[in-house]
Amino acid sequence: GDREQRVVEDFIKPLGGSSSRPGTPRVSTSLLQVGDTIEARYRGRSRYYPGRISRVHADGTYDIDYDDGEKERGVIEEYIKVKNDLRSKSPSRSAQLCEGDKIEARYRGRSKYYPGRIARDRRDGTFDIDYDDGEKETRVLEEYIRAIDDEPVRSPRRGNKLREGDKVEARYRGKSKYYSGQIIRDRGDGTYDIEYDDGDREQRV
Repeated sequence: GDREQRVVEDFIKPLGGSSSRPGTPRVSTSLLQVGDTIEARYRGRSRYYPGRISRVHADGTYDIDYDDGEKERGVIEEYIKVKNDLRSKSPSRSAQLCEGDKIEARYRGRSKYYPGRIARDRRDGTFDIDYDDGEKETRVLEEYIRAIDDEPVRSPRRGNKLREGDKVEARYRGKSKYYSGQIIRDRGDGTYDIEYDDGDREQRV
């Protein structure tokens, strides 16, 4: 029931057919898929805002979930640009992040990284994260995550593998300080359960 006056022609397209404007080339709809990381002109404005494709419509329009929480339906393709190439720009990322991996991530897309662990791989390029401070976040973009699994190999004194019963020092809950303790279980996946000398226990370190 809403009405709007003086809408510019560039923001209008006819229903039921292709656009009659000769200057607007049609991009193949196969280029955009559900889950793609994109930037789009929210409500046709000039500025682009980051988000993700949540649904592809048969008429060549898309529903978008923006990173700031806003949602928009029926966005035309010419207002969208793809950002999927960002995933290949990080040389430090391993071939694939796995559930249980210790990582650092940009909580809610902020600039600062916070330590945590991958709780779930959504298989669409996003991950659920359990942060060390107790916070949880779902569907975090892969480009906001960096693996920190390489830290344990920095000690030249360590042998090929840690064993149950070994005396160690570890960063309790990913904090910067190391605490002394003992390995009580080898999980077989590169993580260990530790009993610290002060009585605390931690799993899958």
